[in-house]
Amino acid sequence: MGGEDGGAAPAEALAPPPGQAPAAAPADQNRPADIAIIKHEKSLADLVSPLSPHDAGPPYLRRRSSSIDAGVYFKGPRNTEKHSKWPIFLQMHGSIMPKMILPLVSVAAWATLFTVIHMKVTKIGISSILLTVLGFVVGLGLSFRSSTAYERYNEGRRYWAQLVLTSQNLARIFWVHAKEREGELGKKDLLAKLTALNLIVAFSIALKHKLRFEPYTYYADIDQLVAHLDIFAKDATTEQRLKEWKTKKSSFFKGIGEYLGISFAESNPRKAVKQAEDPLGNLPLEIISYLGGFADELVANGQLPVAMHQTMCYNNLLALNDVLTGTDRVLNTPLPIAYAIAIAQITWVYVLLLPFQLLIQLEWITIPATVAAAYIILGILMIGREIENPFGSDVNDLPLEVFCKQIAGDMDVIASRAKAPNSTWVETSKNMPLFPTVKLGYTDLATVSEQEIRGLVKERIRRRMTGHYDYLEDREYHERKHIPHKTTVEEV
Repeated sequence: MGGEDGGAAPAEALAPPPGQAPAAAPADQNRPADIAIIKHEKSLADLVSPLSPHDAGPPYLRRRSSSIDAGVYFKGPRNTEKHSKWPIFLQMHGSIMPKMILPLVSVAAWATLFTVIHMKVTKIGISSILLTVLGFVVGLGLSFRSSTAYERYNEGRRYWAQLVLTSQNLARIFWVHAKEREGELGKKDLLAKLTALNLIVAFSIALKHKLRFEPYTYYADIDQLVAHLDIFAKDATTEQRLKEWKTKKSSFFKGIGEYLGISFAESNPRKAVKQAEDPLGNLPLEIISYLGGFADELVANGQLPVAMHQTMCYNNLLALNDVLTGTDRVLNTPLPIAYAIAIAQITWVYVLLLPFQLLIQLEWITIPATVAAAYIILGILMIGREIENPFGSDVNDLPLEVFCKQIAGDMDVIASRAKAPNSTWVETSKNMPLFPTVKLGYTDLATVSEQEIRGLVKERIRRRMTGHYDYLEDREYHERKHIPHKTTVEEV
């Protein structure tokens, strides 16, 4: 909205549409130009906070049509809001089939070679007793691999669910329970609360980038949220780093190799962290420190006088720290490499020995039978590897962008209204405390004695037990909604 140097926007931005009279000058000439632009050109429906539910978000979340865009279709994480009408066994988005193309081609070539030798040159088939012995061991190994991988995936999801809950609780404490002082201090308190809510959003986004080994602050979703903080990551985000990030390109062959699961084409995800020349700090932890300082000042100023609210505030700050350390543990404590190597080797040995054990009975059918068995066995092995790190950018990883959007949207909802006195929403005729037994509003029930109200509550319990609630069907209710209808206490 403003110029690149942070100054006022050009005069053309404030010009009225053709055919309309120029808008009157605002009373406050010191009001920032951005506010003026918002007043003249934008409605409240157009204003969104970073990553709010109205924001388009990353490319994979912007797919609205049913056409397939190859550039984003095979990139993740998975868009859980998109509905596919394809049968589940025909869907490719999220499938491990692309990464199994080369292994299955190799197994098919291997089985074809020894089948031809067996059928045309010399008999090389062996007894199928190894199928039973080795199959049991391979089954145990694959079961262990899959269960440990899914446990990490599920634990990562639990931590992000805890983060959503903690963010809501902390925001409610700051916005509802923390008092705003009178006069000019009240406006400062309001802006401070909004800043604190932005820091809660910034924590979730910073955690996402940390879990993906993205240590700098030049990303669009977090840049402005932490620009005012004194943090290590901002100091390390030099112009040179920003230039390298903007000009970074992935070659076509490298992208194909990553898509097919070729290990030699995969980049080191920790490359940016390892190449850092300046201290990177721990951005989520630094944000918690700022939030802790904000909470301390609320208590010191008497804005959070209730002891229980103070305890809840600090407990939720500890919960943020628990999420930070828990996700770090999931990220940096994978299955021990000895287990991973042994299970992979045992599985491949079993698959490569399959043709020799099937030749005597299946002959030429050995080739498709081996490929089918390899698809099942190697598929389970690769699924374990696919979900072992739930915080990445693959299709089957957790949709961290969606979680960050949810938290940002929750902050907007909480901050959308000031704390309302009970009388504004309790003492109104539209409030029917005894619905559906008695369709009388608060103002009508206020004229009834306390004893009669308690009797009506008991009557509602009796009707609940006997199933005699006077519910109306949706259509009937809407038809009668605008018709005056009163139910007296005597009728009940």
